[in-house]
Amino acid sequence: MSIDNPCLTCGACCAFFRVSFYFGECVSSGGVVPDHLTVQVAPFHVAMLGTEAKPARCVGLLGDVGCAVRCTLYEQRSSTCRDFEASWANGEHNVHCDAARAAHGLPPLVPPLQPQLSPDRVA
Repeated sequence: MSIDNPCLTCGACCAFFRVSFYFGECVSSGGVVPDHLTVQVAPFHVAMLGTEAKPARCVGLLGDVGCAVRCTLYEQRSSTCRDFEASWANGEHNVHCDAARAAHGLPPLVPPLQPQLSPDRVA
């Protein structure tokens, strides 16, 4: 994770969404997510503790949303967390990131500035 990663000063998604995923990602089924940090939410799905009801806050989130945060389960996080990206992380807007940030009073992320070629330079 890059030091410039906006997630390190955000954490809004971890304190807004239900983090649910297939139970096969739990340690007892051969996955990496610790079973004792999940709760069953459907026949084949579990959620991270703390995210199964509103207000949500994942048990793995450490720190203050919008200031400095980190995931204490980073290497053991679910595919839901692995697949979630901050807006503009890969050049794409993520409306879900914006929604989580807005719920915590944080402004949406903006795309990085692209270097501009001067008019006298040919690309």
